[in-house]
Amino acid sequence: MTAPNRRTYQELLSNEPAWPALEAIARASGRVVVLPREAPAAEACLERLQVTTRSALGALAYETGGLLVDAGWLRLFGAGSARLTRALGAWNDALGIDVADLLVFGDDVVGGLFAINGGALGPARGSVFYFAPDTLAWEDLGRGHGAFVEWAMTGDLAMFYKHLRWPGWEQECAALTADQALSLYPPPWSQEGKDVARVSRRPVSALELWQAQLEMARQLGEASK
Repeated sequence: MTAPNRRTYQELLSNEPAWPALEAIARASGRVVVLPREAPAAEACLERLQVTTRSALGALAYETGGLLVDAGWLRLFGAGSARLTRALGAWNDALGIDVADLLVFGDDVVGGLFAINGGALGPARGSVFYFAPDTLAWEDLGRGHGAFVEWAMTGDLAMFYKHLRWPGWEQECAALTADQALSLYPPPWSQEGKDVARVSRRPVSALELWQAQLEMARQLGEASK
């Protein structure tokens, strides 16, 4: 039985879906891999989020298994797939974060996290925040999810990540699964780890890296409450 006041996925399907426009941008960008979806997972994901497919969030949840951007450096979640098992909403559970407070919708290979603020990070509700591995703090990117997704597919990622990339990062990304990340040592938040080209890097699960960073952020008192 459907819970009261919760819409079924059929009720969340819009007559003006966002996906056709997003798919065209993804195809034109030349740096986006759209992962295939499984229909039951997509339907469940959309119902869990309770957003319509008119939004970019609903479009990714219902139409994709996720997106791999820029050689897999950036991963945007969808309904989950064999290559990117982390799904919208379900990944929040693994992180121990309430979806209503902060919806995590993507990450990068060096442990950065992207999330929609639902109130946990202050009054800028609906704004995309980035948990930066070089500061261990949430940063307001000043745009909503839809605008962010378009920027991720077409914007200047090289400039955004200029302090977190090193020569040959593309090959290291290619060797990872989309559920892995690279643990840098010394870490980029430390003085010794600022030059990421000179640190050691090893593949770990994305969850393991996030948990380690969150614990360090708590210890340093830099994580937003």
